[in-house]
Amino acid sequence: MKALVTGGAGFIGSTLVDRLLAEGHAVDVIDDLSTGSLANLAGARADRANQLTFHQLDLRQPGAVDLIARRAPEVVFHLAAQMSVRESVARPAYDAEINLIGGLNVLEGARQGGARKVVFASSGGTIYGPADPKDLPIKESHPQRPLSPYGIAKKAFGDYLHAYRELHDLEYTSLALANIYGPRQDPHGEAGVVAIFAGLLLKGEPCTVFGDGSKTRDYVYVDDVVDAFVRAADRGGGLLCNIGTGVQTSDLRLYETMANAVGVTAPPNLAPDRPGDLQRSALDPGRAAIHLGWKPWTPLDEGVGAVLRYFRDKR
Repeated sequence: MKALVTGGAGFIGSTLVDRLLAEGHAVDVIDDLSTGSLANLAGARADRANQLTFHQLDLRQPGAVDLIARRAPEVVFHLAAQMSVRESVARPAYDAEINLIGGLNVLEGARQGGARKVVFASSGGTIYGPADPKDLPIKESHPQRPLSPYGIAKKAFGDYLHAYRELHDLEYTSLALANIYGPRQDPHGEAGVVAIFAGLLLKGEPCTVFGDGSKTRDYVYVDDVVDAFVRAADRGGGLLCNIGTGVQTSDLRLYETMANAVGVTAPPNLAPDRPGDLQRSALDPGRAAIHLGWKPWTPLDEGVGAVLRYFRDKR
């Protein structure tokens, strides 16, 4: 397979690139390196047996359409995005430029290049909006009522995918991702709480939990997520599939799991809740099991152990 990965120098994207190369596929990567890093692709680029081509490019540029069309991928994995919910609230037009205009350039390039499919990284934590606890874990049939420009853009791009499927016979699968964690995640970002805790705990610095620690998230390991992307290259046409564990993990339980792993007994610092934070979140992965043959397999303690080893080795 000839694949193209947007955002392929990022945390998830580079892990996907490694998987595709390991399976013998030819891979083009497009990344503007605004948040991604070539260091994430160092191993892949060093292996001369790999069919890997890197392109540093902002997807908002019209040249992105021509590049994708010229490279003529069979499958496009679209992971590049403006990922900050808070940034989207502060700068909604900027968010739309990247997540909608940039995304449309990807679709146009895929269409013109004769791609058969686009696999899109959507956001299970934002497209559904706040959910009643009785509705958790959320199914794909749940109403999509996002409350952030970021979530709105992800929802709208799903409509564009459907339109391109009907108008241009360009197949797609949209993956609504839960809270992904694993090696290579940025410990300085806003969303990577596992990476943030890992960095602080290994330095012996206190961690902060916002609110009383009861907020929950659905943490799914990056290798499990990448497996879903690879499966979606040939399955799940025209579907939105949740990629999560269906299990709620509270902020306090996550902290305790990680603190115990490094021998820290001190409790976290508690800070006031941040406006706009979801109180509870979990995604039902049942549709992915049926249509992609996918299930998560990495337990939380095993996954955070891998993250801690990664950051310990980096130090």
